[in-house]
Amino acid sequence: MRFILIDRIVSLEPGATIVAARAVSPDEDCFRDRFPGFPGVPGVLLVEKMAQTAGKCLDAERRPRGKAMLARILSASFRQWVRPGDDSLIHAAVTANDKRHASADFRV
Repeated sequence: MRFILIDRIVSLEPGATIVAARAVSPDEDCFRDRFPGFPGVPGVLLVEKMAQTAGKCLDAERRPRGKAMLARILSASFRQWVRPGDDSLIHAAVTANDKRHASADFRV
């Protein structure tokens, strides 16, 4: 299984905002054993989608600080299921961005 969870970038303002998309295929490995009869994307994979999306936004700035990576999650809540066949959109807005750290808010 490859863990590249973003199919395409819909819109991008480097270092500020990004919208990325992922088509959720019913054949993905995560649906094999998870909630038989009621498949849903695991929260940890949704968090990884968010991290990859923010990373693309920050890396697009081309600052000399290295690749962006997830360091912590202050809070997260999942209000609806992402199911097989869905086309999920990940919206990220960078709320803080300095030499060593950045923060972002998300909506999936």
